[in-house]
Amino acid sequence: MKIKNSIIIITFILIIGLFTGCSSNAEETVSGNACLDSETCELGIDNAPTEINIEKLEVFHFHATNQCYSCITIGNYAEETINTYFKEELENGIIVFNHINIDIFENKNLVTKYGATGSSLWIGTYKGNEFNAEENTNVWYKINDKQSYMDYLKGIIEEKLTGN
Repeated sequence: MKIKNSIIIITFILIIGLFTGCSSNAEETVSGNACLDSETCELGIDNAPTEINIEKLEVFHFHATNQCYSCITIGNYAEETINTYFKEELENGIIVFNHINIDIFENKNLVTKYGATGSSLWIGTYKGNEFNAEENTNVWYKINDKQSYMDYLKGIIEEKLTGN
């Protein structure tokens, strides 16, 4: 019975992944830097941000109390990416990272604010009076390659920091 339930859950996760799929606008990368279009990628032009245009960026790994390997990996890789590439922004409070358990009552307001319904990676940006929250589903396709995951998320965060 446990094996049957596990197969059903895995099948469900895979089906959800197929329907949420990678966006056709997914960023390409060259040497770990986000490329804004295919021409700059082909030329190897580095589009790393030079200044921060937002007030605060939140990266939250939402999860349930019981997590599978993939859910844990999503959060661990995100945390390592932040700690590796954005240490200064983290220390200055420009970037906030946290693992948020959606099953804990004290997290209800934050879960509602972001619209998280299960294990997911969300990025929230604050600029002036504006707040924008986006779930990043593409990270699920990169959990089998840690460096690819980290390069991808680094590029996304760099774009968000410049207000894109």
